[in-house]
Amino acid sequence: MKFLLSDIQLITKEAIQALYMPVSKFAHKGAHGLGVLVAGSSNMPGAALLSAKAALRSGLGKIIVHAPDAVLDKVTIALPEAILSRDPHPEYFSTPPKIIQQGNALAIGPGLGSAPATATALCQLLETAPYPIIVDADALNILSEHKSWFNKLPQNSILTPHAGEFDRLSEKSQNRMERLQKVYDFAQKYQVIVVLKGHYTSIALPNGQLFMNTTGNAGMATAGSGDVLTGILLGLLAKGYPPESAAKLGVYLHGLAGDCALQHQSHESLIASDIIERLGEGFEELRGER
Repeated sequence: MKFLLSDIQLITKEAIQALYMPVSKFAHKGAHGLGVLVAGSSNMPGAALLSAKAALRSGLGKIIVHAPDAVLDKVTIALPEAILSRDPHPEYFSTPPKIIQQGNALAIGPGLGSAPATATALCQLLETAPYPIIVDADALNILSEHKSWFNKLPQNSILTPHAGEFDRLSEKSQNRMERLQKVYDFAQKYQVIVVLKGHYTSIALPNGQLFMNTTGNAGMATAGSGDVLTGILLGLLAKGYPPESAAKLGVYLHGLAGDCALQHQSHESLIASDIIERLGEGFEELRGER
């Protein structure tokens, strides 16, 4: 079915405030969820670190980072709050962790690499995941080379491609509208949530609804920004937000934190870590405290 521009709903502050769940005074870390992050490789350890830190800054109670030693050696120093799960291979993801069954949510992809063993492990993970997962970056690129695996995605999983990654998942589009139509169709066909990243990030839901974000700025077009979004989504999903709500709140909050960061930086100087550091200001904005 062809969507109409009039079908697109804007993600507004008021709509997000209605979704936001304040923290209980009597909450404990167990009540805030356990997130599992499968990310990083010897060439890209920073992607795992950015995602993990963003997840914790999003209110997640505990995070387990499953990665090779080449990544965990860095995480141990830079993020002592993280729980470590060591992959058998020293340089890249090769084996799905058993700890997945204990988590409340899982994200996979940032900095993962594309080794053949990584692809096999991703397939095994898709077949055994007990809940919707977040799929990003290299995990999306691996999926694009094994399109028969699309049907293995747990329903209501959240895919977070930028335009180039989605073109590989589907086929190259001539313009934004054509790509948005394909995103709209893809979400319904495979019963997943597709977050198409970019200027005015779009969210397509399995029920045919289409949303467009209203926060964010050009300074966020920088390496690692997508890894931060993945972490935010993981934190929200593990805390108990339904996938649809986590997607909308996560995208809005990511852009809002980027807008807060821009008040302290410039479009040229803003980096992904700045977005993480301003997540607190983003939450304050949602609560009407700024």
